[in-house]
Amino acid sequence: MTLTTTRLDYAAARKAMLDSQLRTSGVNDVFVLERMGTVAREDFVPQAAKATAYMDRAIRLESGGFLPAPLFHGAMLAEARPTMDDSVLVIDGGSGYLPALVEPLVAKLDTVTPDKAANGAKRGAYTLVLVDGAIEHVPAALAKLVADGGRIVTGMVERGVTRLATGRKSGKALALLSLAEMGIPRLGAFDRPQSWSF
Repeated sequence: MTLTTTRLDYAAARKAMLDSQLRTSGVNDVFVLERMGTVAREDFVPQAAKATAYMDRAIRLESGGFLPAPLFHGAMLAEARPTMDDSVLVIDGGSGYLPALVEPLVAKLDTVTPDKAANGAKRGAYTLVLVDGAIEHVPAALAKLVADGGRIVTGMVERGVTRLATGRKSGKALALLSLAEMGIPRLGAFDRPQSWSF
């Protein structure tokens, strides 16, 4: 017997994701539900993972990165509240899903890999920076990408626990405030440099 997943099954799975993962976790913003109900997650995962694209877990990509669980993206969009006044940078974990969610909501959208964002290969000043994964710290190269008064929404790793976090830049200072604890794939490019301790 061969198991097949039709487009109709994906539509039902997408609705179940909205109802049982996002709404029950307090993500009820109309624009978030509309975007996540429209963009097909199954188009952003490997063929072998399409049947599980809407499960409440991260999915490993062929590139070695991850597509985070739906709740992370829903909570991120609800916190970020992107508008047509925003110039947005998405630090993409490799799936392309988050840029697809955000692009119609904003004036300008650029994407960059975690490695390029962490080492300063990307230039610009964005009113909103979205990091598609969890980071240990905000290196100077990443802070420079956020415009003065701009905001950042990301996952953050603190003592092995991952949380959604947000921040706003004032002058050269950019600090993150932890919000909800949730499972978020770690982006190794933003790990703190190892140091000796005695």
